[in-house]
Amino acid sequence: MSMNVTTNVYRNFINGEWQESKSAEQITVINPADTSTPVGRIQSSTAADLEAAVEAADAARKEWRSLSGAARGDFLYRAAAILEERAEEIAETATKEMGKTLPEARGETQRGIAILKFYAGEGMRKTGDVIPSTDASAFMYTTRVPLGVVGVIAPWNFPVAIPIWKMAPALVYGNTVVFKPASETAITAIKIIECFEAAGFPKGVINLVTGAGSVIGKGLAEHPKVQGITFTGSNNVGKGIGLTALERGAKYQLEMGGKNPVIIAADADIEQAVDATISGAFRSTGQKCTATSRVIVEASIYDAFREKLIEKTKDITIGNSLEQEVWLGPIASEAQLQNCLHYIQTGIEEGAKLILGGEQLTDGDYEKGFYVQPTIFEDVTTDMVIAQEEIFGPVIALIKVDSEEQAIDVANDVKFGLSASIFTKNIGRFLQFAEEMEAGLIRVNAESAGVELQAPFGGMKQSSSHSREQGEAAKEFFTSIKTVFVKG
Repeated sequence: MSMNVTTNVYRNFINGEWQESKSAEQITVINPADTSTPVGRIQSSTAADLEAAVEAADAARKEWRSLSGAARGDFLYRAAAILEERAEEIAETATKEMGKTLPEARGETQRGIAILKFYAGEGMRKTGDVIPSTDASAFMYTTRVPLGVVGVIAPWNFPVAIPIWKMAPALVYGNTVVFKPASETAITAIKIIECFEAAGFPKGVINLVTGAGSVIGKGLAEHPKVQGITFTGSNNVGKGIGLTALERGAKYQLEMGGKNPVIIAADADIEQAVDATISGAFRSTGQKCTATSRVIVEASIYDAFREKLIEKTKDITIGNSLEQEVWLGPIASEAQLQNCLHYIQTGIEEGAKLILGGEQLTDGDYEKGFYVQPTIFEDVTTDMVIAQEEIFGPVIALIKVDSEEQAIDVANDVKFGLSASIFTKNIGRFLQFAEEMEAGLIRVNAESAGVELQAPFGGMKQSSSHSREQGEAAKEFFTSIKTVFVKG
């Protein structure tokens, strides 16, 4: 087992074994809903621990890639079945570690199960094409081959779904994996890896090392035996990983920030638009890369939309979802809370009008957690910091515009381009939006957050490295094309 029952310390998984770090140092994982009850402790691993994991993955890759795609898929099917058996425990752990409500954590865990099943099936799909040759006596075809060892660096906000949508395609396409989870949600990650262990994956195919990003994440990006790096997280860290990988010729995939708009057109169903805006902005306490951050409303319906938005936002219940039924949980960490409060104060100082929320909750049941009210600003101009920078908290900026053309211009006036949505009944308007919006994910009459697992996911501009995750598109990153020419 990964946990020492007495001390509640979780270990690394290297070469098929649970191991303590070569360092005696540990990291305490706290519960953001109640900081007086730590979730457990993880290893603060060293470069030597990472080296052992990479060597194990490198040693295992030849045998793993020699299996058929169908055989590799069978391992994923087994992992999915075990994850399904342990779904409630994993969902509760995710809620304890990062604060999202238990229903959301359950939904995310079910998403992880579905992703495993999807990629298990991908093991039976074709890996190449026959290409006509100009030489009538020759046969030419392409096939796809794995990269080798892949480093997976995952964030804390989706501790089940994101690691799985990276590891599952990496594995089914024949790569071996070294996984570095975010320290805030490393125990959830460990419980996922326990499912892979129980599924019988060969030693070295999957490895997990916890610890500081400056040691383990940086080490993965720099390691000469790691042929690919897939990362989701902040722009600053992502750019550093990309540059490091580029310098040594490794393949890299970066999914980073967003400043996602929703446009409320004059003909929108206001009730539908308000419900989706609240869900997109405030679910998971706004801690989604696709969360709604800017709400761009045509002037003719601005007042009606604003009134309904405030009314429904006031009904949001906040608290610890493991103790009571609530709509909104805490922010994931003290650092993230302070970051959110900083942006709220910045908005006030810039001259935006705070019309709802904006305060940390500290009384009574909130005293031990990182709680902040859902926050709405208006009179926001596009040059304000709160209209340009990712906040990653339950904060939205209302921006009034005079036309759909102005709405699209405002929506595109940021450095990010991850997701965007529009509410309209006009076919021509949403087709124009889909054509002109500079974002990788376009949603019509739906919230900005969320994409189905079989569809490609990724951003434009500074939101990504322009590769795509999920669906069949994942094989573009996790494999290389090999062309074979056979002369008779």
